[in-house]
Amino acid sequence: MATLTGLFVYPVKSMRGIPYPQVRLRATGLEWDRQWMVVDAKGTFLSQRTHPRLARIVPEITADALVLRAPEEPPLRVPLTTTGNQVSVRVWKDSCMGVEQGSAAHEWVSRCLGRQVRLVRVAPDMQRNASREFAGTTPAPLGFPDGYPMLVCNEASLEDLNQRLGEALPMERFRPNIVIAGLPAWAEDHIDTLTVGSVTLRLVKPCLRCAIPSLDHRTGEPSIDPLPVLRKFRFSKALRGIMFGENAVIVTGGGAAMERGAHCQVTFNAGFGTGAATPA
Repeated sequence: MATLTGLFVYPVKSMRGIPYPQVRLRATGLEWDRQWMVVDAKGTFLSQRTHPRLARIVPEITADALVLRAPEEPPLRVPLTTTGNQVSVRVWKDSCMGVEQGSAAHEWVSRCLGRQVRLVRVAPDMQRNASREFAGTTPAPLGFPDGYPMLVCNEASLEDLNQRLGEALPMERFRPNIVIAGLPAWAEDHIDTLTVGSVTLRLVKPCLRCAIPSLDHRTGEPSIDPLPVLRKFRFSKALRGIMFGENAVIVTGGGAAMERGAHCQVTFNAGFGTGAATPA
């Protein structure tokens, strides 16, 4: 038995996350998660990898608007009912459709980042799915996350990493949607399904980490970099990357609410607990 100890939503891709005590699950993941993103003139997404100032922008979802706040700028209100031109945009290799959020939004975010950019929202009829190679043949619809609807992280794994680092990094550095406790460190490598009430998630692929965890999650400034330590024991030769956290797809429970503190039923892949090694 595990416990759900954290729920985080990132309304705008690569901007600050919002912790919630309770949040509803939608077909594409947690409600409002990665429903907006910032793109350049070609429609390609921007992230903290190349634009760390995104970390300084704090989103809020109100009853009728996405509200963005940033240092030295008045708050920006983007109505949830905003309609605009549909444009072709790109997340990695995926071609997507976005709805432009208006000149005021474009100008506000451009001032924050110091370059001309646009703010777009997921188009109502956009069709994008997670990779079948890992998610399987049942479609797993997406908004604007990198590749999967949700990211699950384990408190014990962070504690183990922090002991190796000799520093205490917060979980927010790794931008999870769901945080669980009550399992051994790195047990998430072997989880098949995670069930919270009527919601069941299937963990399908380790999350390969980029440089974002090396940035202060509140400022975007360079900070303690966990990747050199993680590389020593969490590098996957098969996936060619450093693993922390597990990407998940939704099996059941669309429309249900998830609540912090809830108990989680966990099923493991065959072989866990019988000496199975962490994937390499």
